[in-house]
Amino acid sequence: MKLLEKKVALVTGAASGIGKETALLFAKEGAKVLVSDIDADDGRKVVEQIKNNGGEASFFKADVSKPEEQEALVEAARKKYGALHIAFNNAGIVGPVGPVADIPIEEWDQVISINLSAIFYGMHYQIPAIIESGGGNIVNTASIMGQVAAANQSGYNSAKHGVVGLTKSAALEYSDKKVRINAVGPGYIDTPLLDFLDEEQKQHLVGLHPIGRLGKAEEIAELVLWLASEKSSFVTGGYYPADGGYLAQ
Repeated sequence: MKLLEKKVALVTGAASGIGKETALLFAKEGAKVLVSDIDADDGRKVVEQIKNNGGEASFFKADVSKPEEQEALVEAARKKYGALHIAFNNAGIVGPVGPVADIPIEEWDQVISINLSAIFYGMHYQIPAIIESGGGNIVNTASIMGQVAAANQSGYNSAKHGVVGLTKSAALEYSDKKVRINAVGPGYIDTPLLDFLDEEQKQHLVGLHPIGRLGKAEEIAELVLWLASEKSSFVTGGYYPADGGYLAQ
């Protein structure tokens, strides 16, 4: 039997990178997947890929920084598939780069809204739907920057630290209601999120990982799958790095 047989899952930020690979893997393991992103063109391509591989999926465009669109996303899953068992809150941005005193207020607000508040908005609507469906799992994307920090990335660092704390709080509140909630902490992953870097900058990032390379989106997807499945049935409130040894230094 497949790991997610008869489960309904939603994935945000699913048009590319970690979200895309996780949506593909969820579908491969039997889940009906609601693929969500602000990028409708690439999001629909992910759905097409899932269907071509024999899976079941549909696309729903949503801006995760807007509570009403998060609510609509959950309702879309329930209306389309009759339930919601799994949510992977993955959408995020790098945000502004620079010293605290130089970052425009509106750019700070944007990165906090998309990378942190959106996780709250998502869980706010996902949790009641998951409870109604008999229980399930939520996985939130934090980062290695949920444990440490990098200079000139205060917005991103703060948001990802917040995701870890929010995940732990929600896990404590709903663990007795058959809802497990965990966070993953990817190191630097070779996805479109790093496309703004030149080759020299990418090689610098490679050097930060004892394993000697950047991570792959598929590797993070495997960790998310484990947390979203009953293979991790005694796991909740945790933060799980997948970082090539970055945090061990």
